[in-house]
Amino acid sequence: MNNVTFTPAVAVLTYERVVEQIEHAIVAGDIQPGQRLASERELMVQFSVSRPTIREALRVLQAQGLIASKHGGRGGPEVLAPSPETLARSFTTMARVASHSLSELVQFRIVLESSACQLAAALHTPEQLSAMREAIGRMEAEVTNGSDSFNRADLDFHASIWAASHNDLLQICGQAVSGSILNLMDDRMGRASNKSRAMQESLERDRAIFAAIAAGNSAAAGDSARNAIASYFEQYLNDEGTRGLQALGAVIDPQ
Repeated sequence: MNNVTFTPAVAVLTYERVVEQIEHAIVAGDIQPGQRLASERELMVQFSVSRPTIREALRVLQAQGLIASKHGGRGGPEVLAPSPETLARSFTTMARVASHSLSELVQFRIVLESSACQLAAALHTPEQLSAMREAIGRMEAEVTNGSDSFNRADLDFHASIWAASHNDLLQICGQAVSGSILNLMDDRMGRASNKSRAMQESLERDRAIFAAIAAGNSAAAGDSARNAIASYFEQYLNDEGTRGLQALGAVIDPQ
């Protein structure tokens, strides 16, 4: 158990104030992974709040992946080490909130994925290149089977690129952003007058990315990714959003 002492919580939104103080102590390193918080009774005294308030704060912290209830031993819940899964859950929630516009999400995906493609071109292993090739093959097969299955094969292709970037943060953030706009991918294919053609165009863009990565050409891989994403989502953006994509170096195909 640690010797960190907390101050009484503010009466308004009390459990959130409890969460904030404990979270700050964990992030600051005052409480290390593997250590335990004080017992509920001790936390009640330190924060000058009721047991239900402490329990709600602990529930939130556990949902965030910061602590875990442990049976036996002295003290309260155990502090957990940060993990990619915890960051992924938090970022997915943030990326999907309504306050983030589509323009922001698409711009952020361009930044993430173009960087991931550049890294993948330089750092991929033979096994990772094979995974990309396999995903492309599935996309080719799904062109005639339907847009839902095609879109998921497309996401698998890009997930294999993030893995080949050897950057966990890019992979986590990229997956969260892609998941938040998957419905738009389905909608785009659903509204296309010629679904097979729309899927074929998307496939050609991914083939260009794959070719650049396989050739070890980081610059071409980054350019192909920027242009592919911009062309795919340009129809959903207003003029300001389109100018933002162009400012990031994307070349948008004329419609």
